Amino acid sequence: MGPHFTLLCAALAGCLLPAEECVICDPSVVLALKSLEKDYLPGHLDAKHHKAMMERVEKAVKDFQELSLNEDTYMGVVDEATLQKGSWSLLKDLKRITDSDVKGDLFVKELFWMLHLQKETFATYVARFQKEAYCPNKCERNVEVPQMEDMILDCELNWHQASEGLTDYSFYRVWGNNTETLVSKGKEPTLTKSMVGPEDAGSYRCELGSVNSSPATVINFRVTVLPKRIEEEKPSPNIVTSGEATTESSNTLQPLKPEKMLKGRLLGLLIWGSLALITGIIFAIFRRRRVIDFIKSSLFGLGSGVAKQPQVPKEKATDSRHQ
Repeated sequence: MGPHFTLLCAALAGCLLPAEECVICDPSVVLALKSLEKDYLPGHLDAKHHKAMMERVEKAVKDFQELSLNEDTYMGVVDEATLQKGSWSLLKDLKRITDSDVKGDLFVKELFWMLHLQKETFATYVARFQKEAYCPNKCERNVEVPQMEDMILDCELNWHQASEGLTDYSFYRVWGNNTETLVSKGKEPTLTKSMVGPEDAGSYRCELGSVNSSPATVINFRVTVLPKRIEEEKPSPNIVTSGEATTESSNTLQPLKPEKMLKGRLLGLLIWGSLALITGIIFAIFRRRRVIDFIKSSLFGLGSGVAKQPQVPKEKATDSRHQ
C-alpha cells in the first residue's frame, strides 16, 4: 500500500478542523483500506491496474474536502462525531462491495460510485452539524439584563471542547461608526460585567480563533439594558405577639412566621378560655351563696312561725272587764 495510504490519510484529514494530526484515520479505516489493496484487489482486478486504481481512490477521497463554503452548509469546521459518522458510513459501503465479490470493471464502477455517494452523505452530515451545533458567522443573540445586575455573554458552543486547533476567545465592543474595541482575550469563553448601566447597552462580538488565523466561531450579541428590577415589599403585621423577640436597632416590625402566628393565636385562646372559666366559677360560687342565704332565711322564718298574741295594755284590759 505504501505511500498511497499516507496520501489517503492526509486527504481525509483535510475535512477536519485545523489540526496537526489525522483525526479521521482511525484503526478501522486503516485496516479496511489495507485489506482492500492487499487482500481484495489481487483476486478481483488485473495486477497491472492496481497502481492506477489506488491513485484514483486517493483522488476520490481528496475530493471529500472539496465542499463548497456556504453559511448554510459548510463553514470549514466539523466535529469529531461528524467525522466518525462519515468514516463508519464509508466502511459500511466498502464492506458491502467486498462482500458482493464483484470483479473487474463492474467492481471499479461500483467502488467509485460508492465514493461519490459517500461524499454527498458526508456533506449532509456536515450541514446537519452546522445547523444543529455550529454557529456560523452571522449568528446573533439578543441579551436582556436589568440595570445594576450582571451581564454574561457566553461564546462557547458544545463542540468547542472536543475540537482541536482552537486558540483564544476575543470579545469586542462594537460601536455605531463600525469601529470596535477589544474588551478581553483569553481561554475563558464568557465575558462578565457586573452592575451594568444604560451605557453598557449595544453591540458586542465574540470570536474564537484557530491555528490557521481564521475564526472558527463568530457570535454577535445585541445587549439591551432594562430598567432596574423592582422588588416587592412585604407589609409588616399590625400585631406582634408577646413571645416575639424585637431588636432596638430595627425601626420596622418583622413579619411573623406562620408557626409563630399559630402559637400566638393558641395562646390567646388559652388566656381567654381561662378568664371565661374563672368568671364562671366565681359567678357559680356567688350564686350558690345567695341560694344558701335564701334557704337559711326561709328556715329560720318557719321555726319561729307560732303567732304571738299582741299585748293588751292593762288599762284597756281593766276597762273590758268592767264592761
